[in-house]
Amino acid sequence: MSDVQKYMWVIFISMLPLIELRGALPVSQGLGVPFLPSLLLCVIGNMIPVPFIYLFARKILVWGKDKPIIGKFFTFCLEKGQKGGEKLKATAGKGLYVALMLFVGIPLPGTGAWTGMLAASILGMDFKKSTIAVLLGVLLAAVIVGTVTLGAFSAIKAIS
Repeated sequence: MSDVQKYMWVIFISMLPLIELRGALPVSQGLGVPFLPSLLLCVIGNMIPVPFIYLFARKILVWGKDKPIIGKFFTFCLEKGQKGGEKLKATAGKGLYVALMLFVGIPLPGTGAWTGMLAASILGMDFKKSTIAVLLGVLLAAVIVGTVTLGAFSAIKAIS
């Protein structure tokens, strides 16, 4: 696989919901992509869908929630975004955008740019402030996941 193909895979994987940067960064190291370029590619890839999620995801999910085949999944996504948004709102109070950043930045299952931006859209939060909060959260996740990934790959190399 060429370097360009590896870079494209890293960007593509980081754009996927649920996987995002958290999965793409370890994959990039498995593919042998240098760490700093892969970190940058993962952040860029994770942020590409963000404006589209805010502007269109809720509308598409509402449209598809009663359709055969996709309805259950779309309803699940809407409920996940609503629950995440309400939990965020209840916990945060006036620090809503800081809470959004932390929600996106702490790499736990079901948190990330997709869920965070969907929650921001459902809650009607400001687009620009939400995008900045999500970007800061993605950067925080990059630091956390990057540290764990480097440690894990260093340990594997040391054992080998």
